[in-house]
Amino acid sequence: MTLRLLTLNSDDDVALAVEAITPGELVAGIEARDPIPAGHKMAIQSVDAGQAVRKYGQIIGLAKRAILRGEHVHTHNLESGPSSSASPASPGFDREPVVAKFAGYARPDGRVATRNYVGILSSVNCSAHVVRKIADAFPDEMFANHNTIDGVVALTHTTGCGIPADGEAAAVLDRVMAGYAAHPNFGGLLIIGLGCEVNQVGRIEERAGGPPLRRLTIQDEGGTLRTIEAGKKLIRELVEEAGNIERAPVSAKHLTLGLQCGGSDGWSGVTANPALGRAADMLVAAGGTVILSETPEIYGAESLLLRRAVSDDVRDKLNARLAWWQDYVTRHGSELNNNPSPGNIAGGLTTILEKSLGAVAKSGSAPLQDVFEYGERIDRPGFVFMDSPGYDPCSATGQMASGANILAFTTGRGSVFGSRPAPCIKLASNQAMAARMDEDMDIDCSPVLNGRSLDDMGAEIFEMMLAIASGSPSKSEALGFGDMEFVPWQLGAIM
Repeated sequence: MTLRLLTLNSDDDVALAVEAITPGELVAGIEARDPIPAGHKMAIQSVDAGQAVRKYGQIIGLAKRAILRGEHVHTHNLESGPSSSASPASPGFDREPVVAKFAGYARPDGRVATRNYVGILSSVNCSAHVVRKIADAFPDEMFANHNTIDGVVALTHTTGCGIPADGEAAAVLDRVMAGYAAHPNFGGLLIIGLGCEVNQVGRIEERAGGPPLRRLTIQDEGGTLRTIEAGKKLIRELVEEAGNIERAPVSAKHLTLGLQCGGSDGWSGVTANPALGRAADMLVAAGGTVILSETPEIYGAESLLLRRAVSDDVRDKLNARLAWWQDYVTRHGSELNNNPSPGNIAGGLTTILEKSLGAVAKSGSAPLQDVFEYGERIDRPGFVFMDSPGYDPCSATGQMASGANILAFTTGRGSVFGSRPAPCIKLASNQAMAARMDEDMDIDCSPVLNGRSLDDMGAEIFEMMLAIASGSPSKSEALGFGDMEFVPWQLGAIM
């Protein structure tokens, strides 16, 4: 018989409807009192008003009123409350070492790339039009049969001026610009500025120290058209220089994986996220690096990460970032529990606690080695945390600035995100969406609901990760995503 109701932990008060349930149906010995959509929660025992409600064995909220066995549990009768607490514990990680390789581009300075792009980076929004016009002269089709060049990437943004040169906003932008300028997936880079902006081209170049850089400023070149022509000439030179490299087998320890989830649903924390967590553990066991981010979306589940911290110093760093966020959202008249989004709610997620518990699952079980600022260069292997907003393009931009050379993105509602210069793998949490949006999804993780083990599903994700790192295009790459998803985090007042 097909499983109709899924209980995740013996301590849980709710179970998940594997398929839609109608009122009066007897499911797993419980009579449904309400219509319950697939992926939503049904009470498997009665809960008093004000009492904690558990899923995953953890508190996901408080009952707004008495909830009867068989009721639909959602926004009408469940609200956020205090999360489960867990005392710090020494992290354990008993995985056997994993020996794995991929075909990467080894740079002379020891960095390893999964792609070989030539980039055009605007220092300020004022140069964005020129950057786009130059890139338009080098469409993806030009490189379809090229052995080593993956294309020309235009990275533009909406800031770079109107901010204090020595303030928090400029410091964040500095880290992003330097991180992209030094990214191993760029075989060459052209930086274009206007000339009078706060975020000077020289400021970026000074902090980068990565691939061969070229620079232009529109004011010095004498205007828009002259800069476009000069830029085209420099890109042709960079393409020729960057093409002198071949892929070669290298250890998976050179992979830095950015973890993302967006458009989550009630299945994300059951299928795609924990399966990705298994793949993340395999990469750590192979000597690689795994980055978890989206600080507002670990809110309420931070105890699960604090338990895995390798030291008090690392725990203090994570708590400091959470405290900063509490202050940040208060200053802006908001609060950290203003999630989930409308799409998340429609998919069965009710509170930020529930969403966060599912989101943390994608980080696996490896010890938390360190905590980094947004876009800060990550300088150690293993599982780490990088502070960022929960907004996916912004968070992914920070991860790539920190050194991620591949991303994995889980989704239940159907995000169409893609990234450059690091390729992005899309993981679907449920079969219906995976089939409906098969042109965007790389892997359907829903077989977990039919008995496939999370370890087996994670191994499939890991093998795809190695294949895509070796040059196989992800679905989002084939669709041309990546240029418009460069979104540096903008902080502070714009003046």
